[in-house]
Amino acid sequence: MEERIRLLVINPGSTSTKIAVFENEKMVFSKDISHDAAELKKFPGILEQKPYREKMILNALEEAEISLNKISAFVGRGGGLMPCRAGTYEIGGILLEHSTAATKHPSTLGTIIANELAQQYGKKAYTVNPPDVDEFTEVARISGIKGCPRQSHFHALNQKEAGMRTAREMGQRYVDMNLIIAHVGGGISIAAHRKGRVVDCNNIIYGEGPMAPTRCGSMAVKDIIALCFSGEYTEREMLELTRKRGGLISHLDTSDVLEIKERIRKGDSYAGLVYEAMLYQIGKGIGSCGAVLEGQVDAIVLTGGIARDRDLVTYLKKMCGYLAPVKVYGGEFEMEALAHGVLRVLRGEEALQHYEEKGA
Repeated sequence: MEERIRLLVINPGSTSTKIAVFENEKMVFSKDISHDAAELKKFPGILEQKPYREKMILNALEEAEISLNKISAFVGRGGGLMPCRAGTYEIGGILLEHSTAATKHPSTLGTIIANELAQQYGKKAYTVNPPDVDEFTEVARISGIKGCPRQSHFHALNQKEAGMRTAREMGQRYVDMNLIIAHVGGGISIAAHRKGRVVDCNNIIYGEGPMAPTRCGSMAVKDIIALCFSGEYTEREMLELTRKRGGLISHLDTSDVLEIKERIRKGDSYAGLVYEAMLYQIGKGIGSCGAVLEGQVDAIVLTGGIARDRDLVTYLKKMCGYLAPVKVYGGEFEMEALAHGVLRVLRGEEALQHYEEKGA
């Protein structure tokens, strides 16, 4: 009889905290805990939100009559500050120090809260595929300016899970396949997965790649320099413009794809053109990953919330389907990815990674 492993998964977001309990692969409980924006504004920084969010988590578990004494291990989304191998990490030491120092996004609270609960209940805490997973080839790191290397920042957690799901569906192993995976959501990352390693991708944090609902994506350097020296924007305002006010919201004053699709349905031709431009740029990104993989592509995988859009899927199949079959996993699988990564380690199917070992 298979040993029952019970995991608590914690995934903080900007205005909510997702939690789930898994018994082996089966999710037996989940809750998306919403946080009032006015309440969050009371805290001077993200790290100061920890007691508030942790209390909300404990209240939700108590209401569901879930005992933490029965949890085998705690799993938190998050990461550190330096490039690291893909895989599962035990939270503690330098990883915990870096998570605490890197709280610029609420997700890093996942590792901190998971570790604190694990210590209270005498268990271990883990995180899986942090955002700084780096498996680049050396040639992929070189940019056009010495001292400014290209860096790996992509939706590692969801992309790796989507790759493994694709492999299972096709009766193969992820580590034996060449895949192009596009996560299409609020941010868009496109990566070349060669035999289980992401050898190249667009840097979603630093602005590479297609424009997205709120991000401008890659642009001509001269245009960005001109904006920086126009006197109209501070450094902070430029970051806001490119990361939060670019892309669809720059053109259409909204980042809501459902609203944009409704405008297109009602005959808004400019909305149609801008949305197509985003899809066109995604297709170009997929094509460039096809070149990285020298045309040897087993599948193209579309995932993320916007991958549920049938028009997007149809467009990208027409544009890129010549490369390989297109598989679609609409939505995000972060909770499952976090649980599955820990299960693989606890069962001895995958080695535990060590954060102190730099590089891929």
